[in-house]
Amino acid sequence: MFKKLVFGILFLFITGGVANAEGYTEGVEYKRVTEQPTETGGKIEVLEFFWYGCPHCYKFDPILSEWLKTKPDNVEFIRVPAVFRPEWKVHARTYYALQAMGLGEKYHDDIFHAMHRDKKNIYTFEAMIDFLVSKGVNKDEFEAAYNSFSIDGQVRKAIKKVKDYAIDGVPAIAINGKYLLSGKSAGSYENMLRIADYLIKQEAASK
Repeated sequence: MFKKLVFGILFLFITGGVANAEGYTEGVEYKRVTEQPTETGGKIEVLEFFWYGCPHCYKFDPILSEWLKTKPDNVEFIRVPAVFRPEWKVHARTYYALQAMGLGEKYHDDIFHAMHRDKKNIYTFEAMIDFLVSKGVNKDEFEAAYNSFSIDGQVRKAIKKVKDYAIDGVPAIAINGKYLLSGKSAGSYENMLRIADYLIKQEAASK
């Protein structure tokens, strides 16, 4: 018993982890990152890093959607398409182009379902535009948005965020530029959002 106690103390000392009242431990279920700038003013910023081709992101998405229905009013939620490889830019540009057209949320689930439920191969611009046109998106408007300078800037910004937060996998959630968590660290996608709620309350209390 004494050895176990000593080991536990040493573990916390080495990892810097300190459990809170909810039983979450910084450095275990979530980690503190080098503080990043936020863009949400007085609201608490919650970022979701995702990729349309990721099966884990697909499984997380409906759980996240339910959370979004009841998220606190003081939270600003922002999706960030992750780009770990050059070919992933197709999906990042698609996400931002649809957002610019006011169609982002309308087709977000459709793209996920097409790739993972219907096993459609939508990894190139040509395949993506064919799919979206089949769903009713105007081809010329989408192509213009996709190739626009503003989308270039948004994709570069997303790539920088992935680097600055040292994201090594998706889905991942960042809370207010200070904390990062994943399904792996949290133990489950449901717990991921419980921890997010805890960190949101912590941030709100510190304001």
